[in-house]
Amino acid sequence: MQSSFAVPRRRVWSSRGIAPRLLVLPAVVGLLAFAIYPFVYLLFLSASKSLLGKTFQEWVGFDNYRNALKDEVFTNALVRSVIFAIPISLIQIVLGLGIALLLYGSIRGGHLIRTLILLPLMTPPIMVATAWRLILNPTGGLLNTVLDGLGLIDKPISILGSSRWAFPAIGLADTWQWTPFVVLLAFAALLTQPEDIREAALVDGATSWTVFWTVTLPLILPGLAAILLIRMIMAFKVFDLVYVMTGGGPGFDTTIGTFEIYRVALQQFNVGYAAAQTILFGLLVGLVTLPFVLIRDWAVKNWS
Repeated sequence: MQSSFAVPRRRVWSSRGIAPRLLVLPAVVGLLAFAIYPFVYLLFLSASKSLLGKTFQEWVGFDNYRNALKDEVFTNALVRSVIFAIPISLIQIVLGLGIALLLYGSIRGGHLIRTLILLPLMTPPIMVATAWRLILNPTGGLLNTVLDGLGLIDKPISILGSSRWAFPAIGLADTWQWTPFVVLLAFAALLTQPEDIREAALVDGATSWTVFWTVTLPLILPGLAAILLIRMIMAFKVFDLVYVMTGGGPGFDTTIGTFEIYRVALQQFNVGYAAAQTILFGLLVGLVTLPFVLIRDWAVKNWS
């Protein structure tokens, strides 16, 4: 017999209730505040005539994009960004993996050595750029002093003032700073490989070189692909080195995408045009890195 008194149901916070929605609310708010809103604002800026302090003066549609694609300084800067990012990232992967293999094969733990190797990484980029500018300075710089002392040059060499050598000099400074980052991650990847597989291959008579290509490299390939992708994205973002070492010169020979956007936005104060350049630059980075994302996914699927 049913009771005539109905017990009111309480709403409980369950997996189907409001609690999960409240838990993700901070993440949603953060995404809206720090990602979606700035991007939407950037889109509106890029479609307007906007100066620093006087934004949205006039709607110009796609004019800023068309002008950017016709601007040889900007398009050449995009090309330099690609030329800088891909080779530098590959060079740093090779150097970093080589150093990590030396550390792994000789001092397994290597806490002190790893700390020393990481010193360039812990140095602020502005200080790295300043140090390398002083090293390469034609007057009293370390490089010219050494070369002159050895009798290899008759007069000082202005590397950062040379159209041929200024861009490689920036790459050298970037490699000095970020190769330790690759070393750290590659060393961590080496530590995750099963030691018994390597030892079994060595017992069977395989050489160290054979073990590396047939055992070690396939095991760490997914990690290396991820490291390469991270470094490439970071290389596209380089700005400090160009700003301090060359200021985009000589001429525009070391002007890359990030520096050109800075020059237009904060030297010419044309933030609407700079916004369009920023979106085009972001699209370029996405297109260039997409094949490497696919390579990473393939490596994870087939080798992990």
